[in-house]
Amino acid sequence: MKIEQLKTRLSKDRPMTTITLRMPIDVVDDLKRIAPLMGFTGYQGLLKAYVGQGLRRDLERLDNDTVTALLSSLKRHGVSDEVITEALNEVAHG
Repeated sequence: MKIEQLKTRLSKDRPMTTITLRMPIDVVDDLKRIAPLMGFTGYQGLLKAYVGQGLRRDLERLDNDTVTALLSSLKRHGVSDEVITEALNEVAHG
């Protein structure tokens, strides 16, 4: 994830929206039971944390899939490993 996106995600004053989510009662009961043990004051915070963790994991996987696809395409188009490595190092180290 890009640094600016990460800064935005960590901001406490991000705009919020209300959603309605239907869940089985036993799942909500389990969330309420687990939340204080995980350091949350309520189950909604724990639920948001679970969603955030899964979202970050999937975004990372999709970003990696995109980079992998790009690298494969560049190689198919004849771009050498040396040029690709040099470009990756340039991006990583500014």
